Amino acid sequence: MKKSIYILFSLLLVIGCKEKKQEIEETQISDQTLELTKGVENEWIVLFDGTSFNHWHEYLSEDVSEAWKIEDGAMVFYPNKDGGDTKAHNLVTDAEFTDFELSLEWKIAEAGNSGIFWGVKELPRLPEAYQTGPEIQVLDNAKHPDAKNGTTHQAGSLYDMIAPTKDVTKPVGAWNTCVIKINHKTNEGSVVLNGELIVNFPVNSPEWDAMVAKSKFADWSDFGKYTTGKIGLQDHGDQVAYRNIKIKEL
Repeated sequence: MKKSIYILFSLLLVIGCKEKKQEIEETQISDQTLELTKGVENEWIVLFDGTSFNHWHEYLSEDVSEAWKIEDGAMVFYPNKDGGDTKAHNLVTDAEFTDFELSLEWKIAEAGNSGIFWGVKELPRLPEAYQTGPEIQVLDNAKHPDAKNGTTHQAGSLYDMIAPTKDVTKPVGAWNTCVIKINHKTNEGSVVLNGELIVNFPVNSPEWDAMVAKSKFADWSDFGKYTTGKIGLQDHGDQVAYRNIKIKEL
């Protein structure tokens, strides 16, 4: 009997080791695929396939906390409403990008607020991703108070700098498709929301610096300074979901 138990234990140990090895290898293959595809023009890189947080981690962390869940093919952020968790749980990509087209879908909760960053640098002296990364606003325009602080704070805007030409957001609970282009070679940035071009802006200095100088970020020493940086998804204390995230380099 003891010998049978030992054999069974050994088999379970071998199976467990094989499964762990396979999991590690799959992650390594996924990371290698990203690196091989990165830098190739017109090739879409899947940053979130609906099944894992591969290619993502929380800002200034090594992994993704329990605040983010994967549900029905989407990454969903659930805020801690009891006030016990004061840490921000912004997600950022493992890889950095310079000139790109980013496509994703977002869905915001009622009266919710979030955002999509680019050019994020993980600097230990800066606790928030928004201290380096410019933001395309994700918002419930109807019920979040920030929408009343001017159109440069509404969904789709280049936050506090360029307002959308019109409100094309779908009702709360529906998915919005957002395509963001950042191209330093042509000095062009743009936002297409639900199939409509609503925002255009320059991305190079001195035009970029002049735009920042008129915003709330004028005195932020690191804001918008990094041509190459990470993509980020904001924890603004409200439930939000993202899915079908892909990017291609320009």
